[in-house]
Amino acid sequence: MKKIIKTLPLLALLIVVSSCSSIRVAADYDREATFNDYKTFAFFKTGIDKAEISDLDKRRILRAIEAELLAKGFTKSENPDILVSLFTKSQQRVNVYNNAWGAGAWGWGGWGPWGGFGPGWGWGWNNQPAVSTSVQGHLYIDLIDADKKELVWQGMGTGYLSRNMDKKEARIKEFVAKIMEKYPPGSQQ
Repeated sequence: MKKIIKTLPLLALLIVVSSCSSIRVAADYDREATFNDYKTFAFFKTGIDKAEISDLDKRRILRAIEAELLAKGFTKSENPDILVSLFTKSQQRVNVYNNAWGAGAWGWGGWGPWGGFGPGWGWGWNNQPAVSTSVQGHLYIDLIDADKKELVWQGMGTGYLSRNMDKKEARIKEFVAKIMEKYPPGSQQ
């Protein structure tokens, strides 16, 4: 039983860390659209300008989307078949963990440091909760039929954002790549 209690905090930490690195994706699309007809793209500036993120992050996202579409055989064009837009939102999450077990709790009512009843250090429940914050981001990539001006495909990714500026670009590329795996519909089996 002691072994289980000692490994619980480590197991909880591993679950939290592994869940933070994953990106959940989903896609929705117009079942009437003929995706094989789309060969060219351009960015929909009006929609992109509304995204409430820094211009630096917008450029990072747009470069990642462009790289993914080019890899899928699309060509960037002044007269595109589809327009690409994006939407972002984020929320800060506060995580409080109250089950901290460990040493170093100073308290009254146990055996003291010199063998008598009184205050002292010892093993037991640490009543100080562990608090951490993280930012969960949502990225929506919209593909709009340029002629009909109708949304034909939307991909969405949800995951935790890196606060480390050195890893930010890699995390954005990962978000976009995971979302674009869902395009065209039926391509992922």
